[in-house]
Amino acid sequence: MSAQTDAGSRPATAPAAGAPGVFRGAVAAEWTKLSSVRSTWWTALAGLLVMAASAGQLAIYAANANTNDDPTDDRGVVTVGSVLIDSVEMTQYVVLALGLLAITAEFTSGTIRTTLQSTPSRGRVLLAKAAVAGAVTFVLGLLLGGVGALVARPVLGEWGSAPAAGTFGDIVAVAIYLALVGVLALGLGAALRSAVLTITVLLATLMIVPLSLQEPDIDVLNRIADVFPGVAGGHFMAGDTEPYPSLVGLLLLAGWAGAALLLGRYALRRRDA
Repeated sequence: MSAQTDAGSRPATAPAAGAPGVFRGAVAAEWTKLSSVRSTWWTALAGLLVMAASAGQLAIYAANANTNDDPTDDRGVVTVGSVLIDSVEMTQYVVLALGLLAITAEFTSGTIRTTLQSTPSRGRVLLAKAAVAGAVTFVLGLLLGGVGALVARPVLGEWGSAPAAGTFGDIVAVAIYLALVGVLALGLGAALRSAVLTITVLLATLMIVPLSLQEPDIDVLNRIADVFPGVAGGHFMAGDTEPYPSLVGLLLLAGWAGAALLLGRYALRRRDA
């Protein structure tokens, strides 16, 4: 009798804080929120349009810049992959909006309070958002790369080459780069809580500061610029061996994304929602 009473009155055991099921639930919730708002789909569509326009324009420039009238003398002077990588410089600013809006929109609307009530662990919330934002931007990056290749290849004509393995590798590299930049945007958004401020910091970090350092053509400043995320990501996508191997560029970019997440987690724990 007492055993039945104890069993009947005993409250259900809550899942452990680190249980995989809890994290899966947080990821599912973040995916539902991200996929259910129109801004996500409009941003994805804008990214596709910008990629198509950028790839087409750069392919036209590359074809017109070749002054050799006989393509058989220098066939395939430009690879489709190189056009894709150059196109990312503009397209990334559309795509990273997915990462930063995944967190800053909740601060603006106040729904971050509901999110944190549902999942009190702020680190878990941010990690779930990073998993969703990274996965979505990776898949979108694959789609963007495919669209860019389909646009650039016919425009380049005989001046362009598109080896299957190389082009596929470039598309995957673009997708990885965009996924990490999306996570970087998410981490900064969690720390700064403002979409405008976050995009300003991202512009400075990805483009303005590195370009300013490279402009004087001073070796030490160029080496500093090489560790910034946009430059490191560019070396990774291009498969460079100088000033460091492409894998180092990937690790530097991943390090920036990880540091941004840590900064965002610190800000979430230190300040009220």
